[in-house]
Amino acid sequence: MNPSGIFLLNLVSSLYLVGLIWTVQSVHYKLLDRVGAESFVRYETDHNRLITPIVGPVMLVELATSALLVFGYSPPWMPRWIAIAGLVAVGMIWASTIFLQVPCHNRLLSGFDLDTYRRLVNTNWIRTLLWSLRGAVLVYVLWQAMIKSFDSNL
Repeated sequence: MNPSGIFLLNLVSSLYLVGLIWTVQSVHYKLLDRVGAESFVRYETDHNRLITPIVGPVMLVELATSALLVFGYSPPWMPRWIAIAGLVAVGMIWASTIFLQVPCHNRLLSGFDLDTYRRLVNTNWIRTLLWSLRGAVLVYVLWQAMIKSFDSNL
């Protein structure tokens, strides 16, 4: 396995998820309270069914490549502590998803509940901020590697 390729796959999957989570947080979740009681259960059911193939495989790629970066497949220009911090952040994102957002979605499958809806929107900021930070750090690492590579080629 090529460590630079693993880094690039990790970066691309993370940036994809950054864009997706910001769309979900600032558009999709903000509209859930406008669906209406008669259509809400169907809407929530469809949301769960349709979002899973869009987010699930990419989260698995991000998790796998984050682990590979920690366990011996990171490029020499990537500081180890960043790989470790990245894997910890991915673990926190997964924990938030499993223990906070998924239970909210499961409760909403029974019908709209304002408290559950607010909990979903508010706790989703955990994932939004963690993915945003991950994406920014990975872009910074790549930028630093490119600067060093450019400088050494002069």
